[in-house]
Formats: sequence, structure tokens, C-alpha cells
Amino acid sequence: MKINKQDALDYHSRTPAGKIEVVPTKPVSTQLDLALAYSPGVAEPCKEIAADKDAVYKYTAKGNLVGVISNGTAVLGLGNIGPDASKPVMEGKGVLFKKFAGIDCFDIEIDATDPDEFIRIVKSLEPTFGGINLEDIKAPECFRIETALREQMNIPLMHDDQHGTAIISSAALLNALEVVGKEIEEIQLVVSGAGAAAISCLRLYLALGLKRENVVVFDKDGLITPQRTDLADMQMFFATERPISTMAEALEGADMFLGLSAGNVLAPELLLKMAADPIVFALANPDPEIPYELAMATRPDIIMATGRTDHPNQVNNVLGFPYIFRGALDVRATEINEAMKLAAVKALSDLAKEAVPEMVNRAYGDNTLSFGRTYLIPKPLDPRLITTVSPAVAKAAMESGVARVHITDWLAYEDDIRARLGVNQKLMNRITSAARSNPKRVVFAEGDNYKTLKAAQILREEGIAFPILLGNRNKIERIAAETSLDLEGCEIIDIIREEERRERYAELFYQKRQRRGITLYEGRRLLRERNYFGSMMLETGEADAFITGLSKDYGKSIIPSLQVIGVAEGAKRVASMYIIQHRKGPFFFADTTVNIDPTAEEMVDIIGLTARAVKFFDTEPRVAVISYSNFGSNPGELPDKARRATDQAKARYPDLLLDGEMQANTALNPELLQEQYPFSPLAAKGGANTLIFPNVISGNIAYKVLQEIGGAEAIGPVLMGMRKPVHILQLGASVREIVNMAAIAVVDAQQPGGKGL
Repeated sequence: MKINKQDALDYHSRTPAGKIEVVPTKPVSTQLDLALAYSPGVAEPCKEIAADKDAVYKYTAKGNLVGVISNGTAVLGLGNIGPDASKPVMEGKGVLFKKFAGIDCFDIEIDATDPDEFIRIVKSLEPTFGGINLEDIKAPECFRIETALREQMNIPLMHDDQHGTAIISSAALLNALEVVGKEIEEIQLVVSGAGAAAISCLRLYLALGLKRENVVVFDKDGLITPQRTDLADMQMFFATERPISTMAEALEGADMFLGLSAGNVLAPELLLKMAADPIVFALANPDPEIPYELAMATRPDIIMATGRTDHPNQVNNVLGFPYIFRGALDVRATEINEAMKLAAVKALSDLAKEAVPEMVNRAYGDNTLSFGRTYLIPKPLDPRLITTVSPAVAKAAMESGVARVHITDWLAYEDDIRARLGVNQKLMNRITSAARSNPKRVVFAEGDNYKTLKAAQILREEGIAFPILLGNRNKIERIAAETSLDLEGCEIIDIIREEERRERYAELFYQKRQRRGITLYEGRRLLRERNYFGSMMLETGEADAFITGLSKDYGKSIIPSLQVIGVAEGAKRVASMYIIQHRKGPFFFADTTVNIDPTAEEMVDIIGLTARAVKFFDTEPRVAVISYSNFGSNPGELPDKARRATDQAKARYPDLLLDGEMQANTALNPELLQEQYPFSPLAAKGGANTLIFPNVISGNIAYKVLQEIGGAEAIGPVLMGMRKPVHILQLGASVREIVNMAAIAVVDAQQPGGKGL
């Protein structure tokens, strides 16, 4: 993916600077809250912990807190840039821990290159953390540092640069060997690179059965032999006495090549020397040891993995470290041992052999994902990872005797970690990945607005969509030049100059609406407006989706599309829905913009449209019809309407999990439902995730309050019921909101026949 330097700097520098913050998990709004949080109330847990050190896990956040610690001596591809410059990377690692496993992190950058000093500092931090993730420490010092800290500390600790790649590539190796029908004890392996990751890979491969005498290792200075005096003991362990000196000699008849070195060190003629069905893990980033396309063209029988997202079999550490630490923390393991690493390897290997869920297929836009040459390990967005790898690691910790807490109810444990993570973490990721797999042509009415242009650049660079921009070409080019936007690959259409096309569209529009009061003259006039022009592009198949509304109110924006496109077959009306992404999960609110004060019968239509849309987002709808009353507790016109709508919807959609009328807090609070209204089918299902509001006023207010002061992200409004993909932005939407809406529009357009939601 092409990254713009200024975009990256802006992303990190906008207020608040950086990528992480500390958020209180308890209320601190009253004097009593403050007295409990600090003095004098805080003395009570302090005394309990002083009496029993293990009580720290009960009264503090230690059990879910990992320290991401580095001295900045081997940062990504940047080398020894020092602790200060490494901080953005460490913050980013903390974000991944939180996103994928719900683990909180403090990043700590230590100004110490002496291993003994570094060890002493990290050891002194043990009371703070439940686990330690060492990161970006150069070899060979990293070997000594990790070994010493594992011996001295009683919390899980792992240098991810070593073990993350080892664990993920081991899972891929086991499955690759199964595909080609070879045994690990028999293969000949050639390695390019002798750093922390390479050595750790080899050590884990040995634990899986690889024979040391079948390994040949090269580093930047050549073959590792017993005569070398410039390497650490862990590296010299893999020295060979074979009578060879070059990689060409080593690769003759070799079964596998492992690269953790530099780009383009493996020439295609060397690849031809390898045995049948060669396994090549070219893991240097961003440029593999041999380009993927070149390797595949050179050896059609190759099985290949890289570290890149744009090729199959990506060896991505995010498949491992969040879930390994999750399992280790949850049983309070005293270390991350070999048994736990091997358990993670087996869990990843086995998961790749299971049927791939539809949501993963859709996220990657590939219905052919199944165990084989191009699918050796799970995809990073597979939601099963946390409930597969983490329990396996926890069980291994228990069985190997390093767990201080034992889990007995594994089903309850899986439910707990799902709830802790929150499924909303991945919803838009899945949508964006699905869009990227098969991008569509999206036409934007406000093509000469800076926000649209910035969104278009992002959509094109990330491969989400092919933007079509309607607007004055000179103005668009001026804005792009003034703001350093790159619009390469974006089509610009100045509709005033498109006389022939406008005339053709006007004729079609006249044929469609001549019995609805539209004359040919009126059609020609309307086709000078971008909302009509863009709608006609969609109608004629010259675009796949249409987005408008950035600079006009919702009502004015939707009318042209209703006249040109119309509602879907079988639909009586359109409605809109907002996706509310919150730490408690995704919620769906309808109707929030279209139907001002629907009747009970109209609410039933809205319920049906919304339920279908929620399923589109890979979520099973649990629907509550909202009012200010709970099951008739307060009479009134609005509760009566909501109650009638509920009854009619239950009759029309008997398989839909639905109840009402009820207050919003009742619908969203499963404990309250179970206590006060156990008869509701929502009570046993964790409450509602889809709220149907009785009018636009209530729905609109609810999502905007949550958006502004509730810490939620609102995505939408998603327009439902149109015959083709049309989506209307919120007036003044942000660039991020435009990108999100475009991704939804693309996935919408990917559906069979290009029908709308």
C-alpha cells in the first residue's frame, strides 16, 4: 500500500498526539467516586495486596496489562534509531494488542544498550505488568536479554521479533509439508539470515522435528561454519561443516528456503535448483528475497509465503502475539514456554484446515479460500483466532505447570474473551477488505469538494474503489494542486461539457418519468444537476454505486435517486440505518434520516429492511422496537404505535428475534431484561443489537448523542431499500466517514445483480 508521508505525520500528530490514551474504567464523577478511587478509599486495596501479593490481580489492572518494551536498536526496517524514535512503533504494537485481544498496554522505551542494564530495568518493572512483550532489540543481545529475563521474572515474557515469526511460519510449514507430502524430519533447509527471527524459527522447527544436520544458514557475511568467530552461540549452533560455500551449492536439491534477510537475494536460477514442490518462505519486508510473481512464474510447483498483505500465505505476527498473551494472562502464567508456543502453532495449523466462515470469505473477497497451497494459515481478520489460539495457549500453560489460575469452563471462557474484545473491532475491517477484493466504480456527486477528493485518493490508493468525480475539472485540479492530492486513477467528469451524454440521459429520464410530470425539457434541465447525472450513471450501468449528500440536506439529496433508480423490487419504501461502533459491540439504529413519523405499518417495513441490512454486515439481528414505555407500562400514542408495529412485525417475520415496545435501556441491558421481563425473547439472548425508533427525531438524537459524548463511532446513514446501491452522506461528513460509506457502497454493489441493500 502506498503511504503518503504527510498523511502518516498528520495521523500521528493530530490532537491528541500519538495513538494511545489512558481511560478510567470506573466512574470518577462525584466526590465519593474520587474518595474511593484515591484517598482515603484506595488504602483498602493497598492493605489487601500488602497482605497477599496475588490480590494485585483482583484490585488492579495488572492482569490485563502488558508492557511493550524496547531500546530501539532494531526497529522494523529502520535499524538502530534509538528509543525516542521507536516510540510510534511501540504505541502501534499496543494498539494491535488492544484491537485484536482486548489487552491494555503501556509502551516503555528504555535508553539502555548495555544488556545488563536493560535486564535490570525490565526486571524492576515486574510489579507493574501482567506480561512483557520485548520488541525491536538487535541480535545477538536480544538472545541474552530474553534468556536472562525469563529466568528472573515470573510473568509471561516474549521477544516477539524472535518468536512471533517462528510461531506463524511453523504453522505454515507444517501445513505446507502436509500439502506436498513430505516429513519435516527429512527436508533439507537453506536459510538466508541469522538474526533473532531466523534463529528462533530454526529452534522452533527443531522442536517440530527438523534435523539440525539438514540445515544450512547464510548471513550477510556468508555461510555460517565452525570457523566463524563473529557470531553468538545461538547462531553458531547452526554452523555446518558441509563442503559448500555458496547458496547455489546449498540449494541444490533443497526442499525449503527460509528468508529473513533482504530483498532479491534469491535469484530465479537458484530456485530452479531446488527439489520438486519447493517450499519458499521469503519473509523480508517490504521486498521479499524473491518477488512473488517471479517465483511463481519460475516454479509453478512452488509453495510460497511472504510477509506481505498482497500475496497468499502472509506470515503476519498479528496472528500470534495478541492471542498468545491473552491465553497466558488469563491463567496468570509465569512464563511463555515451548509448550505454549507449540500449542499456538498447532492451533493455527488446525484452524487453517477448517471450513472458512462466510464472513472471512467476504472480508477478503475470495470464496475459494480453503486449505491448500495458497491457504496455509488463517487470515488476520478471522474472528475465530481469539477463541482458537488463546484457549490452546492457556491449556498448554496449565498442562505444563506454569499456570497459577485454572480454567474449567472453556465455553464460558470463550464467551468472556469474545465480550472483552467486542465484535465491533472488526466490522469495518471486514467490509473494507471485502471491498478491496473486488473494487467497483463509485460516482461522487460532490467531486469538487476537498473532503471528497481526499477520500477519493485514499480509496484509490488502498484499492477500495474506482472513484468517479463529478465537478468542474479546473476547480478539482486546482484543489488537488493546492493540497498536494494525487488523483491518479480517479475519473473526472465535468457534466456541463458532457452534452451528448446529458442528452442521452435526459431522453432516458423522460421515458421513465413522462407520466410523472417530467417533460423532455424538464429532463434536460435536471440532468445539469449532479445528483440526477450521477443517478443516471448508476441506472445505465456506467457506474456501480452513487454517493451524495456531503453538501446538501438529506431530503434534497435523495429525491433524484428515488426518481431515477427507485425502490427495490418488493420494497414499499426506503429507510436509513446507522451502524454504531462501541466498545460493547456494534449496534444498528433505524430509521434515523428518512421516515419522519412512520405509521405502525411503515415501521414494519423498516424492521424488515433493517433486519436484512444487519445480516448483510454478518450480524444476527436482535431487534427491539423502542418507545418511552416498557410493554404497555405507559399509555400513549407513541407506545401504542410501537406495540402495533411489534405485533405486526412478529406476524410478518416469524423467524426474526424481535420484541417491543420497550425503553432503550431495557433493550440494551440483558440483566434488567432477565430480572424484570424474563418473558422477552431478548432476555436470554444478551439484549438487543438493533433498535427501531418510532420516529426520526428519537433515532437522530440518539445516534448523535452517542457519537459526540458516548465515545461511539457512527457509520452511515446506510440507505436501505433502493433498487441499486445509492448512499446519502450525513451533511458535512468527515473524510473517514466518506471512505467508510464508499467501502459499504462497494460491497453493496458486489452483491448478485448489483442490487442495493
